[in-house]
Amino acid sequence: MIKRKYGAYLVDMLLVLVGNAIMAWGIDAFIVGHHIITGGVSGIGLIVQNFAPIPVSVTVLVINVAALIVGLFFLGKQFIIGTLVSTFAYPFFIAIFDKLPQYTHLTNDPMLCTIFAGVSMGIGLGIVFRLGYSTGGMDIPPIIINKKTGIELGTLINIIDIATLIGQMPFSSPSGILYGLINVILTTQIIDRMMLLGKSNVQLIIISKKYEEIAHMISEKLDRGFTFLNITTGYLRDNTKAIMVVVSKRQYISLNEAVTQIDPYAFTIVSDVHSVRGRGFTLPDEYL
Repeated sequence: MIKRKYGAYLVDMLLVLVGNAIMAWGIDAFIVGHHIITGGVSGIGLIVQNFAPIPVSVTVLVINVAALIVGLFFLGKQFIIGTLVSTFAYPFFIAIFDKLPQYTHLTNDPMLCTIFAGVSMGIGLGIVFRLGYSTGGMDIPPIIINKKTGIELGTLINIIDIATLIGQMPFSSPSGILYGLINVILTTQIIDRMMLLGKSNVQLIIISKKYEEIAHMISEKLDRGFTFLNITTGYLRDNTKAIMVVVSKRQYISLNEAVTQIDPYAFTIVSDVHSVRGRGFTLPDEYL
């Protein structure tokens, strides 16, 4: 168990590095030098660059370290440990890619830059957030304010991002501003998709007079757990039971066919569900 714990933690840290590398590449390849505005600590770095010849990577590092120190006092060591890698990895990768123009200056098309910046930043952030860690920097102040005031975290993050975007507008063209807004929206959408990637399953509620046979089939054929729901039918007012079961999308076809064979008149409600936890989905084998 201890080896498994440390092994999983090592994998997490490697994935955090990958996420930060992808995010940094998106900034260097498609944002910096193309006059497209962006949110977060990278956006602040772009603002500073308009006043002083300071590389974005340096500004990001300074803000990340300052936020890390503040977070240590308000959020505790456990949160900071998960953020520590991103605090230094992100500005490091920005500095590295900035020295490799052959890998960053891939296109001068502003729309392509906007799309690929949004996709790469969304994927990078999504990997880090999916693991339950923070990228540091401007993620930390909203978390502290949320803890002290109770204001919704999403609202605070949006306020800071909007303020950062507004701060870049005087130094950007109207088209750069519009492309930047598209980039921020696309990044948010990609993060949402990354958070749910691979976690989608199917929930079925099956109403049938042959619920005992169907339940036996689910247990024996699919090796899935299920729950009986006490229901009252609307037309006949019969008190009976429905079956609620969650299966993978791959198992859905065989389950649907098996239910139809047992009761062709079964009434089945199917819906997508996400982040299913527990036996058969997230618990390791020793808990089964």
